[in-house]
Amino acid sequence: MEMKKKYLIAISLVCLSIILATYSFEVPRKFEETRSVMDTFATVTVYGNFYEKDKMKNVLDDVFSKIERVEKITSFYDPKSEIYRLNEDGYLNKEELTQEVRYLLSRSIYYSELSRGSFDVTVHPLLELWKRGLWKEDPSIQDEKVNGMLKHVDNENIIMNNDGILLLNGASVDLGGIAKGYAVDQALNILREDGIKRALVDIGGDMGTIGEGWTIGLANPRDPNECITRFKISNGCIATSGNYERYFDPDKKVHHIIDPRTGYPADDCMSATVIAKSCTDTDALATSIFVMEAREGIELIDSIEGVEALVIEEDGTIYRSAGIGRYEF
Repeated sequence: MEMKKKYLIAISLVCLSIILATYSFEVPRKFEETRSVMDTFATVTVYGNFYEKDKMKNVLDDVFSKIERVEKITSFYDPKSEIYRLNEDGYLNKEELTQEVRYLLSRSIYYSELSRGSFDVTVHPLLELWKRGLWKEDPSIQDEKVNGMLKHVDNENIIMNNDGILLLNGASVDLGGIAKGYAVDQALNILREDGIKRALVDIGGDMGTIGEGWTIGLANPRDPNECITRFKISNGCIATSGNYERYFDPDKKVHHIIDPRTGYPADDCMSATVIAKSCTDTDALATSIFVMEAREGIELIDSIEGVEALVIEEDGTIYRSAGIGRYEF
């Protein structure tokens, strides 16, 4: 009898071990990779079980291939990119133009008009001016150079029709305020096509999610190591534009977000965060309302269905859109 009891216990332990081992193979596991792309870092996080590790590796490779493709066609440094050729030649004919670049320029013009010029991809000449050291010059020289360059900045200088795209008046474009968000959307599309049920794509702070209940922290602009608030995002996207991460000068006094209307760094806000279903939209809108006066920016967001925002003014005052409370905690 004693031997039978020991035998049954042994069988039970073996069965329990098999159950636990099976469970450990089936429980969702995190697969994550970070690469340097689009002048920043992209991190893609996906969840699957142990048996899917080879599939997850292939999925991550596919996602980064798509992100890198977006970078290749939108880069204004790469001589092989469409945007580089457009800026160099002043036009792209329909044979040279992909639907992706046409879409991005169309959305850029839409957001320029919606924000009354606060978002404008023809800001590129001004960005180059500041990158080349305008911040070192006396104010009078800055005014002279900025005013001379402003004549080239206007989304009306972009002409699109069935024959292609033409840039007028010496204009050139920079898709830096929308391309990363678009790349996030494209990455999410690939993940959904591959059947991924839970994932996070983060390209330089432009984030898109698949699945429920992702917690995203918002850094305090005055102390990026401190979280000022948190958002719960489910199957949605979030992007933040801020004046505390990238600068033209080594002393970090001249930040990189230029007001296309004045030619100078926007100075009303420290941070603007937008939540929506599309990261292309959150990217462009975050830049738009960062440049706008805070109240005006929130009014714009409140006029757009399905979009919410939080803006932190330069003095630390926080403005929230009407429905942001359903995300913030």
